[in-house]
Amino acid sequence: MLSSIFTVSLAQSAIELGCIYGLVALALFVSFSILNIADLSTDGCFTLGCAVCAIVTLNGHPILGLFAAMGAGILSGYITAFLQTRLGVQSILAGIIVNTGLYTINIAVMGFASNVNLFASNTIFKGAKKVFDSDWTELMVILLIVIVIALILIWFLGTRLGLSIRATGDNEFMIRASSISSVFTITVGLCIANAMTGLSGGLLAQYQKSCDINIGTGQVTIALASLIIGETLVGKGKIGKRVFGVILGSCLYRFIVAIALRLNVPAECLKLVSAIIVAVAISLPYLKQKAAFLKVKRAAIKKRKRGMV
Repeated sequence: MLSSIFTVSLAQSAIELGCIYGLVALALFVSFSILNIADLSTDGCFTLGCAVCAIVTLNGHPILGLFAAMGAGILSGYITAFLQTRLGVQSILAGIIVNTGLYTINIAVMGFASNVNLFASNTIFKGAKKVFDSDWTELMVILLIVIVIALILIWFLGTRLGLSIRATGDNEFMIRASSISSVFTITVGLCIANAMTGLSGGLLAQYQKSCDINIGTGQVTIALASLIIGETLVGKGKIGKRVFGVILGSCLYRFIVAIALRLNVPAECLKLVSAIIVAVAISLPYLKQKAAFLKVKRAAIKKRKRGMV
């Protein structure tokens, strides 16, 4: 039974998708964990990156498509930051506004069609298979891209600007008192986060050889679950440890979903399964803290009873 569920193909698929969606989790790591901003434009930005990359790839430029997806993500992040920092719109509302507006932009990018087919187009994965033909080619390409992005992010967050962005999330008033523009740090942080979201969407478009207008639905919830799973597993620590923990959390989330599919869970129940995973992931830190408190409480009660005896 177990051998039929845990297969090599399942593990490979879960890691591939986990790493691709891990970029969205890293985006939330920057916006939510570091900047302390709830960016709800993630769903629309993911679809934007997917759509832009699909169209550029369709025109014969798969590598350029990934950079175009990142560029589109940067523009989305800039608009979100502009609404927050220049127009005084609350972060949640700014994300909702951008996400709503991106639906029309995304469908316009796709030529006012609900989906784009890339099966006849060259992708980075097809190009890699011409050089290195293996069943593991797609996984190696995805891992290479994600590891490079993760290392760049770790390096950047250790620079002066990166430290300023981290400090903005901790205490924005202190940053202003130190003559550092919080407007600039928030803008840069959201642009970087949305660039990773756009890249994730672009990678998925070439991986699945298609793009759908609703492909980004629920991405912010899934990414948040992956982020919390990763942070629960690795805990607090150095940035490098936390970054790779987020990617690990995304892979574990995909493993759980893949196992649910192998257990013949009906397709219409997958949303419920995802919701349960998210609920458990979000409540896990609280439950862990509550269990530790109860353990200490029981130990104190036992100690008191021994003293009375």
